[in-house]
Amino acid sequence: MRGTDPLVELQTDLHPPLSAHEAAVEADRCYFCYDAPCVTACPTGIDVPLFIRQIQSGNPHGSGKTILDENILVGMCARVCPTETLCEQACVRQTAENSPVKIGALQRYATDVLQAESTHPYQRAAATGRSVAVVGAGPAGLACAHRLAMYGHSVTIFDANQKPGGLNEYGIAAYKTVNNFAQAEVEFVLDIGGIEIKSGVALGVDMKLSELASQHDAVFLGIGLGDVNAPGIDGESLKGVENAVGFIARLRQTQDYKSLDTGNHVLVIGGGMTAIDAAVQSKMLGASEVTIAYRRGPEQMNASEYEQHLAQTHGVVIRHYLQPLRYIDNGSGYVASVELEQMSVSDGVLTGTGNTTILQADQVLTAIGQKLQSAPLEGASLELKGNRIVVNADRQTSDKKIYAGGDCIAGGDDLTVSAVQDGKLAAEAINRQLA
Repeated sequence: MRGTDPLVELQTDLHPPLSAHEAAVEADRCYFCYDAPCVTACPTGIDVPLFIRQIQSGNPHGSGKTILDENILVGMCARVCPTETLCEQACVRQTAENSPVKIGALQRYATDVLQAESTHPYQRAAATGRSVAVVGAGPAGLACAHRLAMYGHSVTIFDANQKPGGLNEYGIAAYKTVNNFAQAEVEFVLDIGGIEIKSGVALGVDMKLSELASQHDAVFLGIGLGDVNAPGIDGESLKGVENAVGFIARLRQTQDYKSLDTGNHVLVIGGGMTAIDAAVQSKMLGASEVTIAYRRGPEQMNASEYEQHLAQTHGVVIRHYLQPLRYIDNGSGYVASVELEQMSVSDGVLTGTGNTTILQADQVLTAIGQKLQSAPLEGASLELKGNRIVVNADRQTSDKKIYAGGDCIAGGDDLTVSAVQDGKLAAEAINRQLA
């Protein structure tokens, strides 16, 4: 295990912010389409032409307010949202010129200007006397809490971690969110007032869902998935083998990057954003060779084409149609290499070919998805589908007093922007119910 000094690269913005002049020039590129496809492509429904027009007219404060009205956590979304597959993919200029308007960068510019001001852009309504419990201080929970507080309800957020932020604090690559931005955005959300956070409190351990429901007028669950999938193969207990989610969380919370154990030959198993983040960060920490092994082809990878290219430009090798069979011991309880089987697809069915290869690896990071923890929901009678919580369009569960959002719900995903929309929709529904 070894590591070089990664401070410069890990603490440098992946995408430097636009200057006022650059933002004005980029805003001029927008066609301000009627019935703009970029608005439909945004999970939170931000009025993209309007906020860009406000930047163009020299009103970044108004632009930022337009954006935050729909997405209170847009600062983080502007930094990590896969705009290349959402709003920018739908941009008319992308279709005509293969060069979309930089919507994400313009969002960041406008909201950075607004959030730098001393006056908070939102006022809390008069207290209603109603209380809502929010479980999980991630994007869904924070978005829900802010909207409810804006309506005058009292909100208590319970979170198992010591720091709020959820995925934004513990699950996103360090090079995508520098200068402790996740916590700065949490403070911005809390500045509206009426929101209390209780950290280090886990649902299913320190409290039960039934207790929260009896003590509050409504409950919102933004608990995430909490557990990780494992390949279920020989050698998983070897030292040097760990899940990529835990690796990223450790990296995000460390004060000394040199103290992290970093493999010289790192193998990442998986094809999503977490796999890319873990691989790129391993390279930044000094690994000489980093390989991503994915069991299907590049077009099936959950990581966008942009993210795949980002990994490759950092020296990460991506190998497709490989599935791990076993982790091989070096004789001292540490992983030394991994045996993988070559896969093939016929009529959409993935099968093994019987041909194997062995890759050297003194660190293996698995990123093959997460699953819902059962403990938080023990004793509850919520309807589940595919081990996730079933909700309606208002994000209401089968228990009319309980709502849920984020990747813990059936049909949910692990995008910050989608979680924010879930929290916002649930808050609007809760407010209507309480009224």
